[in-house]
Order: sequence, then C-alpha cells, then structure tokens
Amino acid sequence: MEWFNHLSLDAQNDLWVIAVGAMTNTACALVGCYLVLRRMSLLGDAISHAVLPGLVVAFVFSGSLSVVPMFVGALLVGLLTAALTQTLHRQVGVPEDASMGVVFTSLFALGVILIKRYAHRVDLDPDCVLYGLLEFVGFNLIQIGPYEFPRAMLSVGLVLALNTAVIAIFWKELLISSFDPALATTMGFRAGLVHYVLMALVALTTVASFEQVGSILVIAMLIVPGAAAHLLTDRLSRMLGIATGIAIGAAVIGQAAAVWLNTNTAGTMAALAGIAYLAAALGSPRYGILAVLARNFASSIRVVREDLLAMLYRLEELNIERAMGWPEAARAVGGGLLPRLALFSLKRRGDIRRDGAVLRLTDSGRSQAKLLVRSHRLWEAYLVQRLGLPPDHVHEPATRMEHYIDRGFQEKLADAVAQSPLDPHGRDIPQSD
Repeated sequence: MEWFNHLSLDAQNDLWVIAVGAMTNTACALVGCYLVLRRMSLLGDAISHAVLPGLVVAFVFSGSLSVVPMFVGALLVGLLTAALTQTLHRQVGVPEDASMGVVFTSLFALGVILIKRYAHRVDLDPDCVLYGLLEFVGFNLIQIGPYEFPRAMLSVGLVLALNTAVIAIFWKELLISSFDPALATTMGFRAGLVHYVLMALVALTTVASFEQVGSILVIAMLIVPGAAAHLLTDRLSRMLGIATGIAIGAAVIGQAAAVWLNTNTAGTMAALAGIAYLAAALGSPRYGILAVLARNFASSIRVVREDLLAMLYRLEELNIERAMGWPEAARAVGGGLLPRLALFSLKRRGDIRRDGAVLRLTDSGRSQAKLLVRSHRLWEAYLVQRLGLPPDHVHEPATRMEHYIDRGFQEKLADAVAQSPLDPHGRDIPQSD
C-alpha cells in the first residue's frame, strides 16, 4: 500500500472509484444474469425502483444512514414487490408486465413522496438516490486495521460476497429453476423459494448500489451485462464470466472516459455497458445481427445456385440448347445482384462452364442438379398421392421444399410414393446414383 499512499488524492480517488464501480457492477451482473435467463428483466427494474419507500422508511425509523436498516427496508419492500406482482398476475389475472408496471410505479411514487415529506428529518439527497455519487467514494473512508477503505466498498463487498456464495452453494437449484421451474419442483427443489431468494438478492444488491449508481442506473448494471453475455454464450458458467468481464471493463473504461469527458461516472459506465451490448448484438457468432445476415445471405445464395442448376438440368432434359449468357440466366431466376453472385460462385466451384454462348452443367453440377430435381418431383408426387392435392397446386411448395430435402429424406419420399417413375406432370423422376 506504500505505492498507493504516494499517489495524488485525485489518483487515489480514481482507483477507489474503479474498484467500487467494478464491485458494484459485478454484484449487479451476477444476479442480473438470472433475471435475464428467467425473462424477468422488468422485475429487476421494478424492484430497483420499488425499494425506494423501504429505504426512506428505514431512514425515518433509524434516523441514520446505517447500512443494516437500509438493507432490511430494501429487502422487505423488494420481497413485497415480487409477492404483489405474482399475486396480481396469478390471483387477479393481470398480465405479468402490467402487474409489474402497476406495483413498481406505485411504490416508486410513494418513495418520492416520502423523500419530499421527510427530507428535513434524514440526510437523504434525491439526486444521490436517482443518479448516485460514485465520483466521491474516495472521500468517505473508514479505517479497517492499518488501512483505509471507502465506506461503500464495505457494503458492496459484502453483497458481492453474498451473491457469489449463494450462486456457488445453490448452483444446481438456481440453474434448474431458471430454465425449467416445473422440473425443479418435480426434482424436489422449491422453485418458489428459490425465486424469492433471488428477489432478495436483487433487492439487497439494489440498495447497496443506490449510493454508487442510483436507482435509475442500477437497472443498466442489473440487465445489460447479463443480456450481452447471453448473446455470446448458451452456457451459464460462461455467461456469468462474460457478464463479470463486461461489468469490470465498464468500470475501468467508464471512469477514464468520465474523467476525460467530465461527465457522471455511473452514467458513463452504464453507457459503456450499453456499447458492449451493442457490440454483442452485432457481432455474436450465433445470435448477432451480422451473423444472422451472413447466414441468411449464405442460405439465399445457395437457393439461387440450386435454382440455376435445376434450370440448366431441365433445359438439358428438353434438349434445348438455349444461348444463355450470365445476364439471361440471372434474369431467369429473378434478376439482380444475387443471381450474378450465384453464377460466379457456380463457375468458380466448377459446377457450370460456358460453351460459346451456352451455359452448360459440368459433371459435378449435373449430379447436384439431378438430386435437386429428384427432390422436387418426389415431393410433388407425395403431395398428390398422400395429401390429395391437385397436380397444378404442388409446383410452388415443391420449389420451396426441394432445397431442404437430403438423401435420407429423399429415400423416405421414394418409399412413400411406391417408387413411382413419374411425377404428377408425367415427367421422369431422376433415380439416385
């Protein structure tokens, strides 16, 4: 700690802000992951607002800013929020989102009234409750042994340790009840009890975070890291690790950005977490927007490639040598950029070749086209023979379905239509090699 004591007061405060911010964000992110998995993000929002009257009442009765009364008040009102929400939803029939909205807005409004009514009796700053005072944690120190630490680190550290311990000890119960509460109940786990334990952790984490990030920005810290991590992985252990990394990264980079931009520290951290979510939403290899667009593009160009192969195969069947360059072939399957890219891909893969002014199939292209046409005509035969559709109604559905029939399904269709040599239009069904 000698090196720390030689730093300037501003540098010391910056490091304390980062440390407290990282602990706060991590404590929120850990329980937030379970809220995201349970599709209860709005309930986290509800509790983070609704604990406000419990906080004020605790101040009124205790007459101090002691941590214990705050935690007790927040815990009771947080559990009350969860109970009222479930009661309105299950007993009264109010939609779940509406019940959350009614409960948390009513309790939050009550808390605001209580702040205004009793502000002269307790040292409670509305700006602190709403926006947090993370920038000043380094100026409110307590002595622990020979060392001084921010007072906020004690309360946040205890909650972080509690959240970590509960997750570690009740890992299996939380895991199963988060994904399948009914299964958890059948296995002997009390899913309802697990739910309220989680809500208690959310309430405690929220009140511990009030002084640092306020009741508004704590929502971002509860939900955004977990939501971003959920886009990047389907494993809970990795999700918790990624969410923790986002939370810590937001604290470190957010403090540096807040100093540089001269902005609110907690707000900057929340904005950095939002940027991390945006990056995950764009770049996630499975759920990201770019990955989805890439898969859709790959699927679209595959379908157009196969349509081109099938078209050339049918022309060969009819012994039509049609002078068809790339523009004509592209227009035959709809025109535009995608068919041109598909033709270029087929040429590069060696599935088609140009014989003067005529496009021809190579052996590999003909083999693929034969399987595609076989799928199309088998599906047409199946729709007519087994489902009784008129022959003039089966071409369009077969055109869509042919791209998703593999060899195994082809053989099942062939068995289902009794190995018919002709499709409903009297054309030969190509035989498999």
